Amino acid sequence: MNPALTLQPSTDPAQLLRYRDRQYAAELLTAAIVHLDLFTWLKNNPNVSTEELRGHFDFSERPTDVLLTLARANGLIKTTDNQHSITPLAEEFLSSDSPWNLKPYYSPVQDSQITRDFLTVLRTGKPANWQAQEEGGDWHTSMLDQDFARDFTQIMNCRGLAFGQKLAQALDPQLKDKSQLLDIGGGSGIYASTLIAAHPHLNGMVMEQTPVDAIAREEIANHGLTEKLEVITADMFEVDWPECDILLFSNVLHDWDIPEVRTLCQKASTALSKDGLLVVHEAFINDDKTGPLPVAEYSALLMNITQGKCYAPSEYRTILEELNFKVGPYQDTIADRGFITATKQ
Repeated sequence: MNPALTLQPSTDPAQLLRYRDRQYAAELLTAAIVHLDLFTWLKNNPNVSTEELRGHFDFSERPTDVLLTLARANGLIKTTDNQHSITPLAEEFLSSDSPWNLKPYYSPVQDSQITRDFLTVLRTGKPANWQAQEEGGDWHTSMLDQDFARDFTQIMNCRGLAFGQKLAQALDPQLKDKSQLLDIGGGSGIYASTLIAAHPHLNGMVMEQTPVDAIAREEIANHGLTEKLEVITADMFEVDWPECDILLFSNVLHDWDIPEVRTLCQKASTALSKDGLLVVHEAFINDDKTGPLPVAEYSALLMNITQGKCYAPSEYRTILEELNFKVGPYQDTIADRGFITATKQ
């Protein structure tokens, strides 16, 4: 087994990852400030509801939630009982009739492809092309291309080692009586590999579609875990899942909208044995959707390139409790990430 799997970093790479994670946030705010003049409208329409805002701008539900969360996290709006109002900061610096209006400061970004893509995403709710490329498709479509899938999987794999090690450490008390792990949409298998390395009594399966499945087999072999960790080639939406007593969604659910999240959680409930453990690991917005700011910024990226966003623990809790799971509290791990667990009743 690769000894690197059981090492633990002594520092937190959050500040390094945030530069990448916030990549799209400036463009989303630019779309709101320059193209939509959102904050002037909010000044002139205080205590507006989400439904009224969506109706006026013809916004879809998912991107509206991401935009409002980003605005709250930046101290630009306050929300009480679904009523949104502008803050003094936004009134002074982002409304068109203010002498301190910073709208011109954002004008150099207004014609970037990502900014313009956000205007479409806000209205349609559908993701834009990956990295604003003129050709190709959104992230979900692009992952079917072998070269793209290999490059993207390596991007995720390099951060996954530290993420997986901290997750494995935090889950230690809950895994002692478990034996069979199923990692859905597990990419290179790095999370399953770190869990099994830290808990060698476990065996596991990684479910991935082609061409990522071949990459996972290579990585698992490089870690010396072929005898412990199997790769199942399948579309997670299209097949029945094998039985397990630990099921992991690591950076998976945040790629999908609520209907797909509900479908995946239902399939998890079917696959898990009684008292089985579901683990949802990713970056979480807090329950009142006021931050954390780095996660609100990261959610803008997800909203643009995938069908998902960063969710609050309460959003998952609602779905999982409907499926008769007992949901535990949110726990931090590393680099603005964390997890919740849910036990099948």
